[in-house]
Amino acid sequence: MRTTPDRIRQAISFEVIGLFVVISFGTLVLGYSMVDFGLLGAIGATIATLWNYIYNLLFDHALLKYTGTPRKSVKLRVVHAFGFELGLLIVFLPIVSRILDVSLAEALIIDLGFMAFYLVYAFVFTWAYDTLLPIDHPPAH
Repeated sequence: MRTTPDRIRQAISFEVIGLFVVISFGTLVLGYSMVDFGLLGAIGATIATLWNYIYNLLFDHALLKYTGTPRKSVKLRVVHAFGFELGLLIVFLPIVSRILDVSLAEALIIDLGFMAFYLVYAFVFTWAYDTLLPIDHPPAH
């Protein structure tokens, strides 16, 4: 299992890199002001960082309990990414609507764009993180 400092490093590095990409896309491609998209990004990153820590802790404990190892197959990585994003989508939708001053339907489209990006990003990031900083797991007896 990962240590608390390692989980914190993982969550913060994930959000910093993602925040840079999202704010750049929101301002340069979608045309929103940097202030609005920056605020949205900062709130989203804060919520996502907390959710990332909680979700990964719960997921890893469940994974260890039911499979005996914290290692994730490709299928489990897909399940992991979708579960994370769905939880975040539910919390973030009204915030997107409020900050960008758009309807919930428009916010859903924007939020689904966030979700699509972060699904791919979460999969690639966690795989890279696990590869670069493998979990020190003692062998089963």
